[in-house]
Amino acid sequence: MKRVTNFIFIACIFFSFQGVAQAFADEIGQFKKQDRLHPPPKNAILFIGSSTIQKWSDVNNYFPGYAIINRGFGGSTLPDIIFYVDSIIVPYHPRQVIIYCGDNDLASSDSVTADTVFQRFRELFKSIRVKLPGENIVYISIKPSPSRARLQEQMLKANRLIQTFLSHYQHTAFIDVYHKMLNRDGTIMTNIFSDDNLHMNEKGYAIWQKAILPYLSKKK
Repeated sequence: MKRVTNFIFIACIFFSFQGVAQAFADEIGQFKKQDRLHPPPKNAILFIGSSTIQKWSDVNNYFPGYAIINRGFGGSTLPDIIFYVDSIIVPYHPRQVIIYCGDNDLASSDSVTADTVFQRFRELFKSIRVKLPGENIVYISIKPSPSRARLQEQMLKANRLIQTFLSHYQHTAFIDVYHKMLNRDGTIMTNIFSDDNLHMNEKGYAIWQKAILPYLSKKK
């Protein structure tokens, strides 16, 4: 009976990863094709994460003077990025990796908690550090958004856990954009979001620009 249970568990993990691969195979394939046609800059700053990064298509304009590669893919969660570390992180050998991901994890299921997000981030962090030792890793805090206001408590807890974790490692940083996106009374700003109340407009990205700029790694 124990062997059967173990087999089922392993099978679930296998098919889960197969689902991840299938769901984003086209987008990852496009990244590889783009890299072949237009080789990305070396020693660049790599932005990875979910649709908030993906939709920041003009991120280079926000940070003139910095070589930036954007490899965000919409709808992704931390396990998705872990699965594709060898495709969207390692090949670029960036001087800095800036990560935004986690709110899709919390929104995916009520069973996913702040602790789940933290454990997933820790796994991603270790995966990057094993393959790219000493890599400069920056995490942008989970942002608040009107459409996911019910998740604010879990978002804040996940942010605290990740911030504390990163404080124990060199060449890391935690960027708090969460509190910069709130009004003085603590409510979520609404004029910085698009019509879906989830993704940001130019005003939202302007807030991120100011928050991120001091942490960008200078060219070696």
